[in-house]
Amino acid sequence: MNTQYNYYYNNVPGQEPSRNNLIYTSLMSDDQKTFVQWYFNDTEYHQGKNEVVDPNKMEEKWLREVNYLTQMRNRFPELVPKIIKIELDNKKIFLEVDGPDFWNLAQCDVANYDKVLPDWQEQMLNIIQIHKNLGFYKFSMHPSSYFVVDGKLKSINYFFTYNKNEGPISIADHASHIYSTRQEIMREQVEAMGLDWYKPQPLDKLQELCFESFRTNYPASFIEKAKRIYEQE
Repeated sequence: MNTQYNYYYNNVPGQEPSRNNLIYTSLMSDDQKTFVQWYFNDTEYHQGKNEVVDPNKMEEKWLREVNYLTQMRNRFPELVPKIIKIELDNKKIFLEVDGPDFWNLAQCDVANYDKVLPDWQEQMLNIIQIHKNLGFYKFSMHPSSYFVVDGKLKSINYFFTYNKNEGPISIADHASHIYSTRQEIMREQVEAMGLDWYKPQPLDKLQELCFESFRTNYPASFIEKAKRIYEQE
């Protein structure tokens, strides 16, 4: 029997359903057991607000997703969704999930995170610690970048991940896949941290900037704990 896949959106209260991701096209099976990352710039899904239109940039993001997601699968399979299959020609990754992402489950409200998963902070901080131990700098940490399967957080969206041997990189070169409102927050932090938007910056400084830019999505105490992980030697 063929499985039907449909566009997958985030349902922010008071807003129209919004795309789940700025890079790829998000799909979900009818039974909500399979999530698909389709690295195709679908104008209908992105509603004409396509961010990454450069095919070379899209190819780079696809390769990073495959690279770092499979590294996590190989070394810490309990921290990412089970990879059902990867269609290299179609640029699709099929992931085993158990319903909507963490952000949607919480009705897109930080006040509901504890109701969805009481120990979400400990689990997410553990994932961040693993990234640090592996030498990963992951700059995509929106709550929709996690699914809950059998009470465990599963991390995705590795398209914006670099290893410690890469960089420095500039913010400007990556602005196309940072949402406009987050860019506004980041610009204030860039000035406060003495960084430069256009010149290449060290990955550790950009990781700190990333955490700061997500303060509206997480409790302040969580952000401080996450920052301390990357401050460790």
